Amino acid sequence: MSGHDVPGYWLTQSPKPGRIAAYLGLAVLGALVGFAGSLVQGAWFPGGLVLALLAAAGLFYGSLRATGTQLGVVTPAVGWLAAIVLLSIGRPEGDGAFSAGIGPLVYMLGGMAVAVMCATMTRPPQPGGGPGRLGK
Repeated sequence: MSGHDVPGYWLTQSPKPGRIAAYLGLAVLGALVGFAGSLVQGAWFPGGLVLALLAAAGLFYGSLRATGTQLGVVTPAVGWLAAIVLLSIGRPEGDGAFSAGIGPLVYMLGGMAVAVMCATMTRPPQPGGGPGRLGK
């Protein structure tokens, strides 16, 4: 059994610059999707809400498939959540991106639920992987 087959192997290795850049890019992309979704969900209710949730789901699922790790889902989800929380706080003058109502709440909770669902999905099979059970 090689070191690559051991769960958590990547924790013992130094991170590669390409992987760090990919995760930072996913975090920025998550913030952009969160920002755009915040505007769209309030502008075209209820169709905008559905579109914003589909965009978030596409980002989270796509990042899972692209990276093959749960960290690949968590990274854009953190960027997404940071963007919508910052937009929901508003400014001292009382301006905020979110309006009052059920739409913003569904967007926040629905997006978090989609992120959790994608993070708990089974990972795609690794190329050259052996049997699913250890010791066989």
